[in-house]
Formats: sequence, structure tokens, C-alpha cells
Amino acid sequence: MGHGWEGAVLKLFRGKDFEFTVTGAEDVTEHYRRLRLTDGGMLAQTGVHPTMWVRLWFDQADGRHHQRAYTLVDPDPVAGTFSLEFALHDGRASDWARKAGAGDRIEATLQGTGFDVPEPPPARLLVIGDTAAVPAVNSLLTAMPDVPATVWLETQHASDHDLDLRLDPALHDLHRVERRDAGSHLVAEVKAALPALVEDPTDVYAWITCDTTTTRALTSYVRKDLSIPKQRVHALGYWRPAKR
Repeated sequence: MGHGWEGAVLKLFRGKDFEFTVTGAEDVTEHYRRLRLTDGGMLAQTGVHPTMWVRLWFDQADGRHHQRAYTLVDPDPVAGTFSLEFALHDGRASDWARKAGAGDRIEATLQGTGFDVPEPPPARLLVIGDTAAVPAVNSLLTAMPDVPATVWLETQHASDHDLDLRLDPALHDLHRVERRDAGSHLVAEVKAALPALVEDPTDVYAWITCDTTTTRALTSYVRKDLSIPKQRVHALGYWRPAKR
């Protein structure tokens, strides 16, 4: 598979290439779509770990290839299947997902996806994301089923309340926060609530997966202001807001 300079870099870091085939699709909401796929032999080679993700390759209008990362949903190594979920917006990846149906194929690369459940387990998870992060949030909560969690989910549409969050009401507190001011509203809400939840900075684990600007602001806050150690923070900007 040839994917330009991005593909060459991934090859240098031992990225593994596969081809997936779509077997079905469903619209979870008008802004969220789930595709079911076969894995092209990937999971038999790699196994499965929490929050596992792959890079899909999409053709750009100029003919170049560009990759976007998506978390596997319900991967089954025996069957060689999984699902992917797309928060739909403007862009090549969303355009492809809207039209994709049974029999369609897409190239993918697996590289850079490692994640280990923290040891020792935290007393509480602090999880901050948006609709693009729902698959990763679900995988994280499933990987630590006995750990209490406080979850902030940034939403943009009324139908986002219908998304499948795999919460245990006895252990998980969910706070939905409407996206305002390019993410600044979420930052303010989280900053107001976090100090009361962090009695011992070494005994929590913060998972932050929003847009790049919001992720950067909250990561700086939990590291510098709350003194949560680097190894107890996972932070990854999932997308960049469009420039106006």
C-alpha cells in the first residue's frame, strides 16, 4: 500500500497494513453512524487491548491519501470482526462513512495504539471527551469495571443524548456539557468540579480526549494545578476545530 509521506513514516515505526471490508451499517442518530467490518486478519495477528485504534486511509480531492484514527468497537478476534463509529461532520472521513455499505473496502494501518490499564488501579477515573471519543470511553470503562468514574461528555446535538454510553449507574457519574465557545465552556465546567474530586493526585487517572485545543488546556490544568503525575494522565487531541 502506498500512502505518501505519512505512510512512509508509519512504515518506519513498524506499522502493519490491512484491508477491512464493510459488512453492514446503521445510523445511530442523524449525526452518528456505525459500520460493521471484517478485519482482514488483523486481530489474529495483533490481539486486542483496551481502547485499541486503527488508522483509516482516505483519498483526498488532490489524489493524496490521508489517515484518520478510529477506536475499535466490540473487537472479536475469533470472528475477525469489529465495528467503527463516526461522529459525522464535514470532511472526507465522514463523507465516506455516510455512503459506506456492505462490500466496500478500506485500507488501514495499525501503529501507535498501545494502552495498558494503570497499575495500581486508580481510586477514581476522571474521563473527559466528546462524541468522537465515545468508543474509547466505553472501552476504557469496560477495561476497569470496578473503578468509579466521573465522565464529562461534550455534546453538540440533542440526539447526542441517545448515544450508547456503557455506564454503570452505581459507579459512574455522567455530566453532559453542551459545546460552547469552541470548548471553553467544557474547560470551565471541568475546572470548577475537579478540585473536589482530587484528594490525592496519585490516586486518580485522568483520560482527556477532546479537540486539540481543549485537550491541551485541560491537560495543563490537571498536571500543573492539580499535580496529577504524568503517568496518571492520558491526553490525546482527537480533532482540530475548523479554521474560520
